[in-house]
Amino acid sequence: MREITTAGEIRTATAEARCAGRSIGLVPTMGSLHAGHLALAAAARGENDLAVMSLYVNPTQFGPNEDFERYPRDLGNDRRLAADAGVDILFAPAPEVMYPSGAAAQRVWVDPGSLAAHLCGASRPGHFRGVATVVAKLFHLVSPDRAYFGQKDGQQAAIIQRMTRDLAFPTEIRVLPTVRESDGLALSSRNVYLSPEERAQAPALSAALRWAGERVAHGDRDPRTLEAGMRALILERAPLARIDYVTVAEAESLQPASAPIGDALIALAAYLGTTRLIDNVMVRFDGGTLRVT
Repeated sequence: MREITTAGEIRTATAEARCAGRSIGLVPTMGSLHAGHLALAAAARGENDLAVMSLYVNPTQFGPNEDFERYPRDLGNDRRLAADAGVDILFAPAPEVMYPSGAAAQRVWVDPGSLAAHLCGASRPGHFRGVATVVAKLFHLVSPDRAYFGQKDGQQAAIIQRMTRDLAFPTEIRVLPTVRESDGLALSSRNVYLSPEERAQAPALSAALRWAGERVAHGDRDPRTLEAGMRALILERAPLARIDYVTVAEAESLQPASAPIGDALIALAAYLGTTRLIDNVMVRFDGGTLRVT
């Protein structure tokens, strides 16, 4: 595995690959790699000739009271895991590569507009502006044929898909299923913050989503009923949880869904202690056939 830290070097490496007719897959990450990231890397490796993983903790997607400074970082372990996963290039840019004049001096942004008005965007203003902007920068630097994201960050995936379409990036966005622990908890770099008691209660989040999926499969199409039921289940099974939101949103617009729901993102966020966890399931009616993923 080759490690690259500069803009010129990553542009040269990927340009040489394209000139040789090789396809490029990109896995954007903030490091602290886990099995979810490695599943994305495996897909990039299997579907492309060159697998590139970026590793950059992006300051502009963190709010002033969020965990940027303490976000878990372990470059040595990330290098090992990425190499073992078959990554060809690990792109770990210095801050000045991504923000040449410093993040505070950034003046031009990719604004996701109404797609960031609800769900995580409501409680993390500016977060998705930072995400969309840094992903756009990565797309310009790497010029991938395909880019890989996890469904756990469902709102993020939807925004990146729409950004790619609206801004005419020649990149296919691949969204892979959420990777979970055996008890259902979605893998996240932030799970390491949980105390043993908090960790024991955290699977209530995925249990609430499973319950909602089952209710939809049994014909319950009222979003407010689903939201109330999920809240009740979380509060019963995870008394330590402080719910940020539980929302049934329209899959395309990410606005709160009206009844009866069609294609929808059923999403939630909750704090256990100081740790904010998110999760979701996607509901789709394909030709009258229900799929919950």
